[in-house]
Formats: sequence, structure tokens, C-alpha cells
Amino acid sequence: MPSDGFFRNLVKTFQKKPPDLAEQPPTPKLDFILGAEPREKLDPWWWLVAAVFVLLVLLMALKPDPYWDIFLFVRDGLAITVELTAISFVFIIIVGLIGGLGRIAKNPVVHFIATIYVEVIRGIPLLVQLIWWYFAAPALIKSIGEAIHFDAMANYRANPIFLAVVGLVICYGAYMAEIFRAGIQSIPKGQMEASRSLGMTYMQSMIYVILPQAIRVVLPPVGNEFIMLLKDTSLVSVVAVADLTRRGREFMASHFNPLEVWTLIALLYLILTLVSARFIAWLEKRRKY
Repeated sequence: MPSDGFFRNLVKTFQKKPPDLAEQPPTPKLDFILGAEPREKLDPWWWLVAAVFVLLVLLMALKPDPYWDIFLFVRDGLAITVELTAISFVFIIIVGLIGGLGRIAKNPVVHFIATIYVEVIRGIPLLVQLIWWYFAAPALIKSIGEAIHFDAMANYRANPIFLAVVGLVICYGAYMAEIFRAGIQSIPKGQMEASRSLGMTYMQSMIYVILPQAIRVVLPPVGNEFIMLLKDTSLVSVVAVADLTRRGREFMASHFNPLEVWTLIALLYLILTLVSARFIAWLEKRRKY
């Protein structure tokens, strides 16, 4: 028969309070187990990038004349294309953000100016705008300089790269303004009201609450605009910018081999756009976490 000590211990066991859940050690998660961390899968579309790159290398290795010669001739144009795209896109983001905020501004003057800018610029083809900036704008500057007797303006000489950047920024800034406007207006109004009720100003609410959420929404269309900009830089070849397309035309004009020239140029553009698309997809995936 159990002793009295056994019953005392049994009573004490039932009288014990259940341990506090906060004091219990945390259950080990899968993330903390060595070797069991979730790994990010490789984007399968990188295989397409690799295939195009291998094709390009094989063409230049197996037929260095003319493919390797073409690449050596156009590589400075390739650098200008990348540089022109990167510089223009930075200013396009700035102009688009300002234009988007202007489109939703309550000030009627600001709203009117932003709306006129977007509606007018989107109605003119990019090629026409680039030609206007390179040929018409310098003539206008010279006329104004002669009228006011200002020698610096009267003797103005056009800089092709600078005016190409201006044309791209003005044109794509209008489209980017609409993207930012749509992204900002997609955020529920309660977000702004809640931040204002906490004592934030309108600008603080926009910077710290609305824009961070809007960036996640506008990232896919902004990435699409970057890819379109990369391809549309080929249009600056008509305004004396020695980009990839213009250098290809120069090589073709002197060697009369359009098939090889434009095949190589197309593959170079394809690699640039595919790599850009994969980088944008990676950014979108990172923003979701």
C-alpha cells in the first residue's frame, strides 16, 4: 500500500500552477536548424539569358570575321547605350514622381501644369521629340540669343548626348508621372487619414507612409518602362549620338554586310533587355517579403 509520502507528493503535483507560456522555451523553428534554411530557387529564365550569351560567344568564336570585328567596332556604342539608359532613368524617376504628385495636388495651378505636361507630351511620338530637341531647340535658343544680344545663347552649339537625355527624360517622365499617380491613388485613403491623425504633416505622411507602399505597387510598370527605355535609346541614333544602333549602321555602310551586323546588334540588345528583366523580377520578389 502506498505510503503517506506518496500521497503528499501527488497532491503537491496537482496543486502546482501550470507554467506560464511566456516562460516556456520557444519551439525550434525550421529556419534555425542548420542546413534547413529555405533557399531561393534560381529563376529558370536565366537559362534563356545563358543560351543567348552562348550563341553570341559561338558566333564571335567560330566566325570572328565579321562577328568579332563588328563587336570591337560597336562596343563603344554599347557603353553609350547603357550609360544613356542609366542616366536618363534616374532623371525620369525624379520627373515622374514630381509629375505624379502634381497630378494629385489640390492646388489647381500645380494640377493644371502637371496635367498639361502629361497630356501634351504623351501625344507626341518620341522620335519627333528627339528630332525637335536636337534641331529645333538649338535654333530657338540662337534666335532668342540674337534677339536679346546674348552671345552665349546666340552661339549655342547642340550637345547630342545632353539633348538626347533631355528628350528621353521629358517624354518618359510623362508616362512615369501617370504610373506614380496611379500607384499613389491605389493606396487606401485611410492610410493618409491615420497618419494625419497621428500628427504628421501631409508631406511627412506622403514620404513615410504612402510612397513606401506605392513603390511596391508601381515597381512592375516602372521596370517595364526601364526595358522600353533601353530599347528606345536606339532612336537617338538619328540625332548624331554614336550609340549601339548608329555604330552598327556605320559598320554596315562600310562593309555591306547587313545580315551579320544586325544579327549581332539584335543579340546584344536582347542580352541587355533579358538581364534587365531578370533583375527587375528579382527586385519584385524581394519587395514581396
